[in-house]
Amino acid sequence: MADKVPELTNNSFDEFTKEGVVLVDFFAEWCMPCLVLAPVLDDLSDKFKGKIKFGKVNVSDQSDLAQKFNVSSIPNLTLFKDGKVVNQFVGAMSGDELEGKLEKYL
Repeated sequence: MADKVPELTNNSFDEFTKEGVVLVDFFAEWCMPCLVLAPVLDDLSDKFKGKIKFGKVNVSDQSDLAQKFNVSSIPNLTLFKDGKVVNQFVGAMSGDELEGKLEKYL
């Protein structure tokens, strides 16, 4: 199954997060909770299509972005609104739990 959530780099990050509500998953390939969370994010990206954009950042490849947003534990889900951080959620969680947290920002 192809990932529905695009992977962001230094070059694409600011453009992707500058408008609207955007959830960015800071992850690593070696992180088991991150791998468990990936299909949850794919599902939620469908559910919130047109309302919240979803992106992901591989902290191994984009360590400067991780540092910029003080990501020290992963998975780290950082919520942006119009380019500004409005919340961070650290650790794996269920789809229902994350959905409840995101609904507050619509």
